[in-house]
Amino acid sequence: MQQTTTMLHIREMILRGELAPGERVREADLAARLGTSRTPVRQALPALAQEGLLVQSGARGFAVRAFSARECMEALHLRAALEGLAARALATHGADGDLLAALKDCLAQGDRIFEHRTLSDDDEIRYAEMNARFHSLILEGAQMPLLSNLVSRCNIVPFTDPLTLAFDTQRRDAMFDFLFYAHRQHHAIVSAIESGQADRAENLFREHAYTQVQSQGGDFEKEAGLAPPQHRRRAAGGLV
Repeated sequence: MQQTTTMLHIREMILRGELAPGERVREADLAARLGTSRTPVRQALPALAQEGLLVQSGARGFAVRAFSARECMEALHLRAALEGLAARALATHGADGDLLAALKDCLAQGDRIFEHRTLSDDDEIRYAEMNARFHSLILEGAQMPLLSNLVSRCNIVPFTDPLTLAFDTQRRDAMFDFLFYAHRQHHAIVSAIESGQADRAENLFREHAYTQVQSQGGDFEKEAGLAPPQHRRRAAGGLV
């Protein structure tokens, strides 16, 4: 758990800009800032590189990957469109009982995370793992290998993968609202699939992308210039 928590905190530092794009990441400095030993930092850095947040620098080191807001937004919206097609296929052709049971298990896991109306670092890890499983189940259930491959390519871009979530610790109440709303969307997506509402299932995934943008605690929509005005207004109201 220490390794996972350390990875979480480093990810947050990247999201908040405490580690600047192109900056060399040093194990000893990070361990001192996080108040931990170098071992969990050393284990976390390759995993963050695999997520796309870090790049190889020198023989054994890492640096923060430079990326544009537009690149992140494009990948996120492409992933949402592709997953929407997968959800449409499931709603159209019907999801089997095992898949629906697995999706509803994800819903139950998420419900338990939010039942105390507070969030901790462990809750973020649990939510991220549940969220990744939920999205994977949709793709696997659709049985569209080419589509799944395209989603995997999108997920290489930082902050796009459903597993990549990080809380802004100074706005944890707002983050609760964002993720709670995102999980209500999970419920709506499963309901649409189960009832055969193909259009609704697809459109819910497109809306779901905006919630993930807000979960990152950044202004990617504004910087990239990709979000319709109505979504920027809704985000300001704390609903997306």
